[in-house]
Amino acid sequence: MKKSIIYIVLTLFLVTIYSCDSYKSTSTSNELKALQTQMTGSFDSSEQAASDESYYNISLHMYPIWTSKDGYWLYVEQALNSQQDKPYRQRVYELEKLENGTFSSKVYTLENPKDFIGKWKTPAYFDQFDASMLKEREGCAVILEKQGKNYTGSTNEKDCKSTMRGASYATSEVTIKPNVIESWDRGFDANDAHVWGAEKAGYIFKRL
Repeated sequence: MKKSIIYIVLTLFLVTIYSCDSYKSTSTSNELKALQTQMTGSFDSSEQAASDESYYNISLHMYPIWTSKDGYWLYVEQALNSQQDKPYRQRVYELEKLENGTFSSKVYTLENPKDFIGKWKTPAYFDQFDASMLKEREGCAVILEKQGKNYTGSTNEKDCKSTMRGASYATSEVTIKPNVIESWDRGFDANDAHVWGAEKAGYIFKRL
């Protein structure tokens, strides 16, 4: 009798643990999917550029790739709106939820990026490749905190190394709203002097 009771209690305990883990996994998946969906789309800064000549009219395209595989990935392409066939930035973002409840958007570069220009229009093109084609930009992940319907965050201090235009490190400050993405990317030299990126505030990309 005692063995039966112990067996029942142990079984219930294991079922409860499994159910909790399953719920956590489903909840995390839903949260990551929600973040990915909010980031997905085509945006540009045309409205900001029209009202302030210190900002360029830039296009921003972000679309999910590898949707049939594990994880949440986005292909990202930025270019002057008038030269979308010559993007100045091509990246892949990997979205993860961290143990403290925040979200991480890791940043990767591509091998042979020219082969992927415009492929945001046909994300299935990436299915012939896998993550081995990517190189992580160590220290450049943006850590995001959910605040109501928005996500706000940044890179960590001077962790994101950069050599562009004499920079020593780069920083990114990001706010993701339902139809707007605000992004302020800047480069600083070894003396913390600002050497590239918008001076006054970040770019405001509105969903098209």
